[in-house]
Amino acid sequence: MADLGAAGVALALFGGAIRASTPFLFVSLGECLTELSGRINLGLEGTLVCGAMSAYGAALLSGSPWLGVLAAALVGALLGALHAGLCSLKRVNDIAVGIALMVLGTGLAFFFGKPLIQPRAPMLPALHVCPTCQFAPLRAALDINPLFLIGVALAFVLRWGLANTRPGLVLRTVGDSSEAARAMGYAPLWVRLWSTMAGGALAGIGGAFLSLYYPGSWNEGLSSGQGLIAVALVIFARWRPLACLFASLLFGAAGALGPALQSIGVHQGTYLFNAAPYALTLAIMIATSSRNGMLAGAPGELGMVR
Repeated sequence: MADLGAAGVALALFGGAIRASTPFLFVSLGECLTELSGRINLGLEGTLVCGAMSAYGAALLSGSPWLGVLAAALVGALLGALHAGLCSLKRVNDIAVGIALMVLGTGLAFFFGKPLIQPRAPMLPALHVCPTCQFAPLRAALDINPLFLIGVALAFVLRWGLANTRPGLVLRTVGDSSEAARAMGYAPLWVRLWSTMAGGALAGIGGAFLSLYYPGSWNEGLSSGQGLIAVALVIFARWRPLACLFASLLFGAAGALGPALQSIGVHQGTYLFNAAPYALTLAIMIATSSRNGMLAGAPGELGMVR
């Protein structure tokens, strides 16, 4: 790879963007659903870590990485239900509950995950797009995990469902005006419960990808703040699933920049390049800020104290 120069960087960025973007994709799609219902969940960082730990433990005990993914989704849905239940109480703030659940989820994952640091669980398989390719770097770059393809398909399904189905219309109505939803005969609390559970399940699957494929282990520093970054990503994407997909690839490429440069022998400033996703997050938050405090495309009830 070092002999390829700029081509080597491009290959490493391509493969790295696909791998590193998958957790961002699932967490951002989950948060997109949650926020479109008028609720924000900052606890997805804890859900991501809990999902990673649960997936690794379930895969280790069952011998099946796909059962690990299922376990991560269930744990994420349960944490989402807890968030929705607490936020349904009067005068409870979504953001405060999310921060509390982030700490709770992370603490639970660290506590129950202590015995999982050394054992080796079965990993998720990779799809070899070009198994006969003689060029090893290209062959490695084209190894794609099925979860990435599922996430891409899910982004298109959500885009279509939110625009063309009754559940999508109800979800967006609840997020824009709970009074209008009640007038239509729908219960906003139930809609927000299911959307927050779905968002938590998707975040849990994102955690499963981290522990069962890339980087493919369980340790306490696994997530590196990706759950929180995904919240900024949703704002950048203006609550649009397809935009979440492209924004996730952008963040994934930023995260892969450091390893890509190392692959061609650039070792100066490694830590600076590894900070690219966090710098990008700050830049996006500044660029999307508004003088009047309103963001284009934001659900009408997002961030309200109920």
